[in-house]
Amino acid sequence: MNKRALITVLLLTVLLCEILAQPCTTLGQTPSTAFPVCGTTVFTQSSVPLCSTNSLFVPGCSGDGANYENRNPFFYRFTCYQSGTLGFTITPLAANEDYDWQLYDITGRNPDEIFTNRNIIVSGNWAGTYGPTGASATGVNFIQCASDPSANAPTFARMPNLLIDHEYILLVSHYTNTQSGYNLSFSGGTAVITDPLLPKLNTVKADCDGKVLRLKLNKKVRCNSLTSTGSEFSILPNVTTVVSAVPDSCSTAFDFDEITINLATALPNGTYELVINNGTDANSLLDICGRDIPPGDRLSFTYFVPQPIFADSVGRSGCAPDSIKLYFPKRILCASIDPAGTDFLVSGPAAVNVQSAGGNCINGKTDYVTIKFTQRIQKGGTYQLQLRAGTDTTVLVDECGLATPVQTIAFTVADTVNAAFNYTATLGCQRNIYRFTHPGGNGVNSWNWLFNGAPVSTASHTIEFPASSTNAILLMVSNGICVDSTRLDLVISNQVKAAFTIQDSILCPEDKLQITNTSTGMIDSWQWQFDRLGSSTQKDPPPYQFPNLNLERTYRVKLVASNQMMRCNDSVERIIKVLNHCLIEVPTAFTPNNDGLNDQFRPHNALKAINYHFRVFNRWGQLVFESRNWMEKWDGKINGQTQETGVYVWVLSYTHRDTGQPVFRKGTVTLIK
Repeated sequence: MNKRALITVLLLTVLLCEILAQPCTTLGQTPSTAFPVCGTTVFTQSSVPLCSTNSLFVPGCSGDGANYENRNPFFYRFTCYQSGTLGFTITPLAANEDYDWQLYDITGRNPDEIFTNRNIIVSGNWAGTYGPTGASATGVNFIQCASDPSANAPTFARMPNLLIDHEYILLVSHYTNTQSGYNLSFSGGTAVITDPLLPKLNTVKADCDGKVLRLKLNKKVRCNSLTSTGSEFSILPNVTTVVSAVPDSCSTAFDFDEITINLATALPNGTYELVINNGTDANSLLDICGRDIPPGDRLSFTYFVPQPIFADSVGRSGCAPDSIKLYFPKRILCASIDPAGTDFLVSGPAAVNVQSAGGNCINGKTDYVTIKFTQRIQKGGTYQLQLRAGTDTTVLVDECGLATPVQTIAFTVADTVNAAFNYTATLGCQRNIYRFTHPGGNGVNSWNWLFNGAPVSTASHTIEFPASSTNAILLMVSNGICVDSTRLDLVISNQVKAAFTIQDSILCPEDKLQITNTSTGMIDSWQWQFDRLGSSTQKDPPPYQFPNLNLERTYRVKLVASNQMMRCNDSVERIIKVLNHCLIEVPTAFTPNNDGLNDQFRPHNALKAINYHFRVFNRWGQLVFESRNWMEKWDGKINGQTQETGVYVWVLSYTHRDTGQPVFRKGTVTLIK
């Protein structure tokens, strides 16, 4: 590469970095200013300002070397009004372009969390394939990662499922900085994302001087459907005219639901109607789907020269509140609220101390005052909130500059509830009967039990459980406001279960039987029986010595475990073999002819042989049998074929368990057919 070409590449790289570093300032290019969506509208974006600010996480793709970010984006925001699937198509306006997208569930969240919260991603597609993309019934059930256009990667994802009342943001991004734009349409799915609520006037209130009206709508409408002169509004009786209308949020969004209407002159005392009609733009106010507030719709309101106001109400206090909200018919000047909360005093069934107070201050005014307590109110009852002059010597002042009168307003707090429960048990041999009860009180009127997942909704319940089992019991109680829950993992182990282990099931005549009792349950008596030779009532009997008869014998050892009070018992038994001797000897001959007598060959009674190793060789020195288990025997066969009569050499090595002495022996055995 020559010097001029190198300089050109460097300049292009710097220019590209400057372009991509541009912040996204156009409405719709940030999550917080996303386009509101009407599900029946096709969005046409014929140009997209170039910008990029944040890297993006793409499930299954981030870390694959591709750079995922909000490159040249537009965002679309919508609410699900009926659960179902979401289908949509992004169609490039030029054939050789592709667009990427990712869908987020931002319910109850700051929209900017799409850049930091990996758990709110619903679906997406980042394929480099040219052409339409989106979500369809035939799409893939994964997020396609970035790809080369020639790879022909799938551009449609499976339609995601939307949940009712959840809010979503769709990001549409274009990787390159040359683009012709796209159309975005929503169809094919079963979810409803079009708000069924029709727009209308909601409330109107005159300001203090009678020259300003504050109108609230029942939903958001388009910013571009309102004229700045307020030509959509008129006053009846026609004592003054509207000179301007200012929406509350059109500098940062596409829609609004509150308007400040300025009048030419102040209103005299009286009752009026605010009327909406088509403005100079030939329409009234339109919602996102273009549906208008019916011309002629009107609201009645009254204006009188301001008088001191009393508080309206205390907001719902909830369970164990640590604060309450106090509402007023007019906004309160935030500067008149003592942050230490000394404007308020609370009395009632329990002592309550005020810690602080404040409002949702916008332009120095608030719709309500939040009074915070030093600790939560646990005891239910009616409390009195007194408004007074605080330590700053002033009472609250409303937006008209009038002091609020000293007053007392009541509010109610529900008792906290406790889900702790009691139970009694009637024990049985195989099953127990349990009765679970909750004492109630504190207004509890709802009980929701789960017994191993099975629901019950009464204050008490009787149920059977196996006498040996583990059971999960969960209770949730409520008084309509407060909720509490308790969980119990009930381990039951009263079933009588007899069990024991023995050190060896084969004994030498001189050895004692070693027993370990492993029984479980509520056992208060034991009965051991050593065949017909002896017995014991101890839980752990001493080692038992069987008689030495110089004969090989088998004995039955039995344990009966009992609970006398419940009259429950269980038994278990084992067979013990006592050898006639434990002298390790090797026979000199055997006859593998299947007559049931002396058909197999091994050392006798090698019970005490540790590290046992026994081998048999034929006359040519070939190994024909090998074992490290003294119980295994040679059946006189090699590869399934019975050998001819002859002499074989055996080699035996072991360590004697009692003496610890190593033993090595060898000899011969005759196979006789």
